[in-house]
Amino acid sequence: MINDAQAGQRLDTILASLTGMSRSAVQKLIEGGFVTLGGKGIRKNHKVSAGEAFDIEMPQPVDSSLSPAEIPLDIVYEDEDIIVVNKPKGMVVHPAPGHSDDTLVNALLAHCGDSLSTISGERRPGIVHRLDKDTSGVILAAKNDRAHLSLSKQIKARTAKRVYEAVVRGNFREDRGRVEAPIGRHPVNRKMMAVTDRNSRYAATDWEVIERYPGRSGMMPYTHIRCVLDTGRTHQIRVHMAYIGHPVAGDPVYGGKKGEFGLEGQCLHARSIEFDHPTTGERMYFETDLPEDFKRVLTILRSRV
Repeated sequence: MINDAQAGQRLDTILASLTGMSRSAVQKLIEGGFVTLGGKGIRKNHKVSAGEAFDIEMPQPVDSSLSPAEIPLDIVYEDEDIIVVNKPKGMVVHPAPGHSDDTLVNALLAHCGDSLSTISGERRPGIVHRLDKDTSGVILAAKNDRAHLSLSKQIKARTAKRVYEAVVRGNFREDRGRVEAPIGRHPVNRKMMAVTDRNSRYAATDWEVIERYPGRSGMMPYTHIRCVLDTGRTHQIRVHMAYIGHPVAGDPVYGGKKGEFGLEGQCLHARSIEFDHPTTGERMYFETDLPEDFKRVLTILRSRV
């Protein structure tokens, strides 16, 4: 029910704030007739009034060309509401050009069947947040829409905590810091993201040094860091680290060196995730071990000290 403080605002804005869904996703629900007031449909730009109570019906998933694939999953935790997976480097999260049947979504469909949320659309069932193809680590998926709404709201409200580890080029003067810089599409290369004031969104990353590797004379110094996401923009850590002059090792897209230390892609790992369980409210914490290629990089760097 709408309160006095919310009165006068747009319906889609209010619902996006309350549910944790994107504004565009809420607009699709409204336009599809899934949001009603007194049993009648409503416009997405409707200005709400105090005392109004809206009914929201989550649509059933539409027919999809997605096919289940028996791809092994490293399952960290699972119950009837959520599934936590340790995603390997090289796995794409959801279908995209060139990856139609070998993604995490295809694997989840084979493992969970129809028990995946539908809010992110028919191409991304269950997906609450994403990891880049060459970023390994913990990723959370929802097995029903109620759980999805709860988890999305926590991520948007920043009560869910996501911690990453990375090896970056160069040395830091400080032991910790924070990057606050808006991220949007690169003005020239639309496949890239960039720190820009044009069509961008606020983004913040907290970082701290775990270990420094100055290297021998003439060698590039590197630093092992921990990053905590305050927001979750596309390629956020990679873009922010490059922006402050410390691109992630092995990331040629944002200033690293291709094949650095024999890496295939960036040396970036989603180490842990923390959130409130959508049903029980219990605070949940899951951590994954660093992958072998990440450990190998650390071993090489330690040998140079």
